[in-house]
Amino acid sequence: MSLASVFNIAGTGMSAQSTRLNTISSNIANAETVSSSLDQTYRARHPVFATVLGQQAAGGDRGSLFAEQDEAGRGVQVLGIVEDQSTLMPRYEPNHPAADKDGYVYYPNVNVVEEMADMISASRAFQTNAEMMNTAKQMLQKVLTLGQ
Repeated sequence: MSLASVFNIAGTGMSAQSTRLNTISSNIANAETVSSSLDQTYRARHPVFATVLGQQAAGGDRGSLFAEQDEAGRGVQVLGIVEDQSTLMPRYEPNHPAADKDGYVYYPNVNVVEEMADMISASRAFQTNAEMMNTAKQMLQKVLTLGQ
């Protein structure tokens, strides 16, 4: 793996964390929305990540019995965004305009405290990937000055 591939790996990481931050923002924005039915209530969403594995070297099989475990990651991809299937929060509020015939409104299954912690984690991961790119750039610049 070359030093130049660090930029691609960190770039995919930054893109994945941007998706994560966007879904967290959507969850927080909809945390207090109400509905009169379970089917129409907003459900928290979470991105699903997967490692992008590199191809075998051009020389073919390396002869390793553990070829899959020896494969280096080439980045991360977002496989999709899934809805959280945990229970929604019904509240008895008969005077609420969105209440159903029994007087219940349904709130999303969004825990704002957990979302804020996830937001800090995603922000730090994005920042770490940006620092990796900066460090790789500095290392490449040092390599260019070796011949002077």
